[in-house]
Amino acid sequence: MTMEIKRAAVLGSGVMGSGIAAVLANAGIPVLLLDIVPKEGPRNAYAEGAIEKQLKGGAPGFAHKKYAKLVTPGNLEDDLDKLGECDWIVEVVLEKLEVKQDVYAKIEKVRKKGSIVSSNTSTLPLHVLINGMPKSFQDDFMITHFFNPPRFMKLLEVVPSPSFDQTRFGSFCEFADRVLGKGVVPAKDTPGFLANRIGVYWMTAGLVEAMRLGISVEEADAIMGKPLGLPKTGMFGLYDLIGIDLMPLIAKAMMATLPEKDAFRTLFDLPELVQKMIADGYTGRKGKGGFYRMVKSADGKKTKEVINLKTGDYAPEKKPRLESLSAARGGPAALFSHPDIGGQYAAAVMLKTLHYAASLIPEISDDIYAVDAAMQMGYNWKYGPFQMIDRAAHGGVSGTEIIAAAWEKMGMSVPAVIAEARGKKLYDVQDGARQQFAIGGNYISVPVPNGSLMLEDLKIRGAKPVKKNASAQVWDLGDGIACLELTSKQNTWDPENLKMVAQLPDIVKAGFRGVVIGTDGDHFSFGANIGYFMLACNTASWWAISDMIKQGQNAFMGLKYAPFPVVASLSGMALGGGCELLLHSDAVQAHIESYPGLVEAGIGVIPGWGGCKELLFRHIIAAEASQKAIMQGKRPDPFVAGGPMPAISKPFEYISTAKVGGSAPQARDMMILNAKSRITMNRRRVLADAKELALELAQNYAPPEQRTVRLPGASGYAALKMAVDGFRSNGKATPHDEVVSLHLAHVLTGGDTDMTVEMTEQQVLDLEHDMFMELVHTKATRDRIAHMLNTSKPLRN
Repeated sequence: MTMEIKRAAVLGSGVMGSGIAAVLANAGIPVLLLDIVPKEGPRNAYAEGAIEKQLKGGAPGFAHKKYAKLVTPGNLEDDLDKLGECDWIVEVVLEKLEVKQDVYAKIEKVRKKGSIVSSNTSTLPLHVLINGMPKSFQDDFMITHFFNPPRFMKLLEVVPSPSFDQTRFGSFCEFADRVLGKGVVPAKDTPGFLANRIGVYWMTAGLVEAMRLGISVEEADAIMGKPLGLPKTGMFGLYDLIGIDLMPLIAKAMMATLPEKDAFRTLFDLPELVQKMIADGYTGRKGKGGFYRMVKSADGKKTKEVINLKTGDYAPEKKPRLESLSAARGGPAALFSHPDIGGQYAAAVMLKTLHYAASLIPEISDDIYAVDAAMQMGYNWKYGPFQMIDRAAHGGVSGTEIIAAAWEKMGMSVPAVIAEARGKKLYDVQDGARQQFAIGGNYISVPVPNGSLMLEDLKIRGAKPVKKNASAQVWDLGDGIACLELTSKQNTWDPENLKMVAQLPDIVKAGFRGVVIGTDGDHFSFGANIGYFMLACNTASWWAISDMIKQGQNAFMGLKYAPFPVVASLSGMALGGGCELLLHSDAVQAHIESYPGLVEAGIGVIPGWGGCKELLFRHIIAAEASQKAIMQGKRPDPFVAGGPMPAISKPFEYISTAKVGGSAPQARDMMILNAKSRITMNRRRVLADAKELALELAQNYAPPEQRTVRLPGASGYAALKMAVDGFRSNGKATPHDEVVSLHLAHVLTGGDTDMTVEMTEQQVLDLEHDMFMELVHTKATRDRIAHMLNTSKPLRN
């Protein structure tokens, strides 16, 4: 059963404290945020300032500004009594034992019986934190270790006190999973818990081995990134991101609590070069630079420079050329055995890290999956260390055998868990369920959160698609719900998966009640396959582009008016055509971290599959409802403007600027998510929730009624043109931006119409088609498409 947390408090309003408060607020939980009283100024200044900071920046802590209203600022002198109203109190004060225990004593005096108290500590052991505290406090205490930034990092490591009730602990974990959306990994009371224990070792090995081997920063980052399924920043880019000056601080904290014979003690060494960088202010992105820095030349252009690890001098970044990068396509074993410096570096760093991780079983965890999950969610590794060992299998030889032999060749022992598993897989599938190797030689189940669902779960159970083609396949989710999965690269739309959409009515007739459209990927869809359009442009096959536009319009209109409900299971990016699919669905079940938008203007076109039409109709309908509410003396929606032009101006703004919603709640404001749509906090639960929503909608389902709108025509176009002219004259729009915007204005204002004429959806779709085709014929648009294909970046022309 999920625990109910009606009110929470966070003590400490630094980056982590205020970030955790934002996570709670994003989940709809009122939060009290307390900090010390400043020597000067308002008594709540620290907490108030922290809330403001969480609203700002490119990746704010609040998923929507409205959630900031759920956080009440206060201080640790005037507001302690308010802790008595809280069900959960999170301590995020200085990493000093005496400071934390002083705060605990104050909490204990005012908290209500049974309230949970937790610490976000990353360095202090739990048994030390609660030493000397009353039994009542110990019974309610745990460590809840969030990762930075708390909104975006999935991992939550939890360590309950020895006397914490296990049923209650399970209920809290369920709450953290379902309500906060975290990937909860129970950990033991050991230094660094799981992710940091291994991650800090890995990063230290990455620096130490780079200095020893003499590999360049660029080469090291090229190897220690995508080829191994590691963060694209690479090793040194990651140091710059988190702050180079944190390295000695983290190492010091680890050294204070690690076992005497721990391998980290013999590995850690802070090079003189790094000491000098820190002293000179080269601490990474937050300082003057780090291993990388940006230098502005006299003409204003910025150049990325990279430090030489031997001399400490900076030079322009060079693209690494290593044969081992190609060899890595053959898997970890091929990379580790490659003789060039890239292969040597990969082997030196990763074989030591994998050895360290394996040697910590069962000290830090009794099961290998918990370790893998922690590294995946806490350090963004695509594969955890034990999954990586399995991936080292090559030529019919198991990964455990290959890695164990490599360790022995290096003069290293083989840790117990790998010695027992040698010659076997660490992960396997038995009776349709994933299994993991456990100490003792048995296989045990890989835990799957109750109520979660991924398509991978179906595939592991041996399910076969109901129907498939080269770019899509349909699955049976059970209970009469089918799921359309895009299988094209980046889930882009092409003639094949559009064809599958058109076939859905026949598939549903064969025994389904509704359809969910979703994927296990990080992103829902990156829109249309622009490579298809570029090929057609290069061969002057304008008919092919016209046909694909009409095919997409027909497919999506078919979904909208199908005799069954369609629910989009949304997570991550849904751009261009991906967003147009959302707009034609009955509802969207969205992960809170969803980012949809009609971004076609970036490549010089407008939405052509009904995106303009749907966003326009939604805003007009909302404006009509708002006006009706005013006429009836009711309070209108404050986010909806009345009248034809305000209703048109918002779609025009969103589409012409290629605006992308920064979260699911923001997408709701943009009307990409409609009133039937819902938000899920945990990524693993989106598909299951989408299925449930489809089942709800399937009861007595009737497709929406077709409707018409009245658009202003020439007068509306003139008004939008004035706005475009202003942006152009102020330098905020390029010449081709102006061309695209005016084509968009022609569609949204109805072309050659006026307010006396009722326009159908098809008439607006025809305008979309015609304006799209005019734009794709322009050289400027073709240049933008080509530039995007070659660089993945928009061209400003």
